[in-house]
This record gives sequence, structure tokens and C-alpha cells, in this order.
Amino acid sequence: MKPPSTSHTRSRYERIPVFCFVFYGLAIVSLGLYIAFSSSTAFADGFNRTVSAAIRAALSYLTAWIPFSLGELTIWLLPLALFFVLRHAIRYRCGSWRAATVYLGILLSVVALLFSTFVLTFSAGYRARPLAEKLGMEQTAVSANELYDTTVALVDAINAEAEHISFQKNGFSSMPYSFSGMNKHLSAAYADASRTYTFLPKAAARVKPVLLSEAMSYTHITGVYSFFTGEANLNVRFPDYTLPATAAHELAHQRGIAREDEASFLSFLVCTESDDPYVRYSGYMMAYEYVSSALWRADSKLYYQATAKLSDEVRGELAAYGRFFEKYENSVAGDISSSINDSYLQSQGTPGVKSYGMVVDLVVAYYRK
Repeated sequence: MKPPSTSHTRSRYERIPVFCFVFYGLAIVSLGLYIAFSSSTAFADGFNRTVSAAIRAALSYLTAWIPFSLGELTIWLLPLALFFVLRHAIRYRCGSWRAATVYLGILLSVVALLFSTFVLTFSAGYRARPLAEKLGMEQTAVSANELYDTTVALVDAINAEAEHISFQKNGFSSMPYSFSGMNKHLSAAYADASRTYTFLPKAAARVKPVLLSEAMSYTHITGVYSFFTGEANLNVRFPDYTLPATAAHELAHQRGIAREDEASFLSFLVCTESDDPYVRYSGYMMAYEYVSSALWRADSKLYYQATAKLSDEVRGELAAYGRFFEKYENSVAGDISSSINDSYLQSQGTPGVKSYGMVVDLVVAYYRK
């Protein structure tokens, strides 16, 4: 007769825990919802603004007290976790097909939970009503002349905000407050925006700095929203002027704006309506870089005419950014992350990484309106 402890261990390894079946059931329900989102824009929009918004708010509330990003820690520890999973499987779960099957079932239930979390918190946003429709804007084909007019408008706005900003000898502007101060300004800007744009849920969550921002820079990722923890994360290695707009982009994801072009446009909208000049400057600069690049591709002569009025300080900032990014530009990690992101975005019904550039259409439509 085997010792009781051995028998108990064996029986434990030969049964799939109850929580696994709960996760499987939740995944089946989530799969049905995922299909329904694709079938009905109205249903996806309503779900995103109610159920998903509540779950996102709960997750962000539960993780807000943690001073670091739990999502970042989870990603960096993933290789170590996989090592211990394989080690445990080899040492304890390969004694029989039944034990191995049970262990595989447990691992699959974790994957099922992640899938369910994604569907319940974020996926509906990809199938919801377009942001332009919610704002009453009409998106049509953009001409070179419209790109020129929009670029000129952005140049004028940037120059006006630059008069209230301090620039360093290295060419970069200086954010006149701490990371915490930036969070306060963005929280206030989003609070005002939620009163103006009723489709935006009210939320008090903040963006968190990525601890390993230097390593993250080689992937060309400036920010990321962790749907499984409800955290908006910001790469703080990038220059100051990029931070408020990038943070606002991730906070837009946290509020259910899933499409990349729409998150960037909402960032532009929220930043430029802020009471703080540096936040406004960041928002205008983000839009300018997208729109002026599109103008360059459409008509280089109009590009030079439109950008000729940029102040020397702003030209210096853009030149300094070019020098800054040279270190990270030719990166294998950047190519890999871009490919993965492109595949993910296409799987959600968007044009992939090209959708980032589609913010140009929204900015032009905004100025056209």
C-alpha cells in the first residue's frame, strides 16, 4: 500500500481543478460575445461603454495603488515563468498521460482566462462605432491642399504654445513639472473631456512609468495598455515633448478607445483642449508629425511652404529628436515588435500598423469641420 501522502498527490494530479472548468465556461461565453461584436456594431458599442467600462475601471482601481506597472512586471517575468512551468511538468507531470493531460488542461485554462479578459475589457472597442461618427465628423479622401492647410494650422498653434515653453541647450524642451504633475494635468483634461464627450467614461486612473524604458525603446514602443491589469504604461525614455500626448493615447485605450488612429486623435483632442500649455504643445506636435509626414509624401513643395514658419526652437526640438532616435532606429527588436503588433491589429479588423497613420484623416476632418 502506498503512503497516504503519495496517494493524495497522485489523485490531485489526476483531476482537473474546478476553477479550470469555470475559466473554460467563461471563455465559451466570451467567444460568443466576440462573434456578436463582429455582427453588431451597436451591441459592441453598448457593451464597450457599459460592461467593459466597468471591468476596466475595476481593474485599474485594483492596480492603481501599486507604484510600478504590474503588467510590465508580468511580461518581463514571463520567460522565467515558462521555465518553471516546463521544469514542473518534466519533474512531476510526465509520469503518465493522464497527469500530463491534466497539467495541460490547467495551462489552457489560464490562456482561456486571458482570452476572456481581453474580450470582456477591450475587444468590443475595435467593433464599436467609429470615433468620427460619435464626434459628428465626416471622413473623406484627403487632398494635398487639405494636408497643407492643416499643417499650416498646426504650425501656427505650435509656435503659439512654444512661446510659453523653455528649451534646453540640447534642443529639447523641458516639461515644467514632474511625472506626477503630468498625470494630474492629464487627469484634469480627461475629466473635462468626459463632460464634453459623453461617450467617454469617467476614470481617475493614471499612467505608469515603464521601469525598463531603455530596453523598451529598442522595440520602438512608446507606450502600451495592459488590458489584463487595466494599466496604461508609458516609456519615459523618450523626450519630454512626446510624453503627454503618448500618455493621453494610452489613457484613451484605458477608456475603451481601442483603434490606434482613434486613440491618437482623442489624445490630440484632449491635449489641445487642456489648460496647460505644455500638454497642448505635446498634442499639437504629435498631430504635426503625422500630418506633415503625409504632406511630404503627397507634395514635397507644399511641405516646405507649410513648415517654413516653424520657429527655430521647434525646429531644434525636431532635429534633436532625430538625433535621439538614431540609437534605436535600426533594431531587430523593433522589427519583431512591429511585426507582432501588425498581426495583432489586423486580427482585430484594422489595417495593422498602418492604422496609426490614419489619424491624419481624423485631424484633417477636425480642421475641415
